[in-house]
Amino acid sequence: ARGENADGAGGNGDAGGSEAASNAASAAAAAARAQQAKKEQQQKQQQPQQQKPKQKAQKVTGVIDLQASNFDASVRDGSVWLIEFYAPWCGHCKRFAPTYEKVAEHLHSLHAKQTDDDDDDNDDGRKVMVARIDGAADRALASRFSIRGYPTFFLVDGWNVYEFEGDRTLEDLVDFATDDYVEYDPIPFLNSPFGPMGQLRAMFILAGTKAISSFEWMVNEKGFSETVAAMLMIGSAIVVGMFLIIFIGLLSVAKPKTD
Repeated sequence: ARGENADGAGGNGDAGGSEAASNAASAAAAAARAQQAKKEQQQKQQQPQQQKPKQKAQKVTGVIDLQASNFDASVRDGSVWLIEFYAPWCGHCKRFAPTYEKVAEHLHSLHAKQTDDDDDDNDDGRKVMVARIDGAADRALASRFSIRGYPTFFLVDGWNVYEFEGDRTLEDLVDFATDDYVEYDPIPFLNSPFGPMGQLRAMFILAGTKAISSFEWMVNEKGFSETVAAMLMIGSAIVVGMFLIIFIGLLSVAKPKTD
């Protein structure tokens, strides 16, 4: 019996030793895996992060259409803008349209070329954008530029505005936009599209256009008679005028001096 007990005890000892060895091996393997994962994580952190490639700006080729809603934001992008005012019913505009497209293609193609000393077309690195405005539809902008006929061309360079007075040819317009504009005197700022008179003209035209649209809306959509709609418009104008007079009067009231 004692021999059997001894044999049993020995068997239990062998089983316990095998289990301990297995646990130790599992723990060592887990530690090795953790150390390897930590090492890989450190290597990833040390590697420089790859920058995503920058998306290239969309290439502009044709003539850009501008309206009152995007005009000021567009011409303030740091570029020089060659702008044509046209009217859909103008025969000269229709005949010149294919040539103006070629002007746009030529000037816009210069954006992708590197400027050097031998480049006669764009020797100072100026980026010229080519645009057009429907003066018949956008009367506020046409009024700002004092448009008297179609087509009319301007070069907008910051606050300076130059009116083109040469022949309507591809060569003359390209030369005007890149070099010859310096031979022109800019429109005086007082009468410039960005000056007080230009802004005032645009404001009056815009107000008149809004008034006509409101009158037509009241007659056609709301069913008011023309007489009632006109009276409502006049009453609204009087109320707005009174508020403006009161507001300007309050601003101009002299403040009492305090010792």
